Amino acid sequence: MKHLARALFLVFWKLGGMGLLVLGVLDSSFLFAPFGNDLLLVALSARHHSVAHMLYFASMASLGSVLGCILVDVVMRPAGEKGLQKHLPPRRLAYLKGKIGRNGTWALILAALAPPPFPFTAFIMAAAALQYPRQRMASVTGAARLVRYTVLGALALRFGPHILRWAANRVVQWCLIGLVAASVVGSAVSVYGWIKRSGNPAARQTG
Repeated sequence: MKHLARALFLVFWKLGGMGLLVLGVLDSSFLFAPFGNDLLLVALSARHHSVAHMLYFASMASLGSVLGCILVDVVMRPAGEKGLQKHLPPRRLAYLKGKIGRNGTWALILAALAPPPFPFTAFIMAAAALQYPRQRMASVTGAARLVRYTVLGALALRFGPHILRWAANRVVQWCLIGLVAASVVGSAVSVYGWIKRSGNPAARQTG
C-alpha cells in the first residue's frame, strides 16, 4: 500500500495542473481525498513561486471541483429526494433539506469554502436531488472554490521557502504518503457504499 500511495502521490505531483484537475474531480464526486487538492496546490505553488503559475493551479483545481460536482449532479438529479434517501441518514437529510431550501446559494458557497471534514459532497448531492439549478450550482461552487484555492496559493507564495523546507522533511513526506494511502482505502469504501446503496433501498449511511 505504501508503494502504491507513493506512486499515486508522484503521479499527481508530476501532472501539475492536470493532476489538480483530476484530483478535484475525484474529491468533489464520489471518492475520498481529504486535503488532497489543498496540499497539492500549496506544494506546487510554493515550488514554482509564480503568481501566474499559482492562478493556473487554482483555476485547474476549481475546474476539477466543478466537474466533480456536475458528475454528482448527473447521478443525483434524476434520482430526486427518494434517491437521496438511499445515501444519507434521516437526520442529515433533514438538515441539508433545510439549508438548501432556505438559501441554497449561500449554503453551497459556505460548503465550497469550508475545509475538510466538512461534507461538501453531501451538499452537492442534496442540491442536485432537490433540483437546485445545475448551471447556478456549477457557477456558485466554481467561484467559491476559486476564491479558496487562490487564497491558499497566495499563502503558498508568501511562505514558499518555509513550506518547501517543511515538505522536504522525511516525516512529513511519509505523513503525506499515509494520507494518500488513507484516501485510496477511503475511496474504495466510498465507491462500494455508493454501489451497495444504489442497489439496496434499505441501505443507509450512519455517519
